[in-house]
Amino acid sequence: MKKNMGPADRMIRLIISALFVILYFNGIVVGTLGLVLVALAGIFTLTSIVRFCPIYAMLGLRTCPK
Repeated sequence: MKKNMGPADRMIRLIISALFVILYFNGIVVGTLGLVLVALAGIFTLTSIVRFCPIYAMLGLRTCPK
């Protein structure tokens, strides 16, 4: 897997995932939507850690500097 995520993109994903987790565990977003947001938070965190987004690869996008 080649890296295709830049530092700004990674930081934005981590902030969004933290927001999703906070919304769920504070009871603001509950039920199925809450579980979907927590799953997305996990995916965003994982892709930020490995610096690879499969959707970017399929679309041919790249936000990291060469």
